[in-house]
Amino acid sequence: MLENDILIHVAIVILGISGFMVAKYIYHHKKTGKLLVCPIRFDCNTVVNSDYSRFFGIPVEFLGMFYYSIISLWHIILIFSPSFFSSIPIDFSLIISTTAFLFSLYLIGVQIFALKKGCSWCLVSAFISTLIFIFTVFS
Repeated sequence: MLENDILIHVAIVILGISGFMVAKYIYHHKKTGKLLVCPIRFDCNTVVNSDYSRFFGIPVEFLGMFYYSIISLWHIILIFSPSFFSSIPIDFSLIISTTAFLFSLYLIGVQIFALKKGCSWCLVSAFISTLIFIFTVFS
């Protein structure tokens, strides 16, 4: 494996852990009823408690924690055992990161057009998802 490939995998793992922590932060605040502090004067609480905060009944932050966990574990395995998945004919990482990226775009659209409210934590998660997607495309 090339050194650049390893650096990309490490970057994706770091981003995945960061994304997991953001999703967990949102989950913790929703669970405990604490108000989310939005650094950019957005209305995070309205967004994360809206009808759009669930997708087919599953809280969006759970989907985020699941995605970030899976993508991080996948790339940890690729760092330490790059040939482990060589027999898989599809690029799982590309499929899952593309799906997460498109879902992030959908959620940003919901904030802008449906809710007309913003959530800085949600945008941070979308940014992380976008970076993971970009790194995956170029790896």
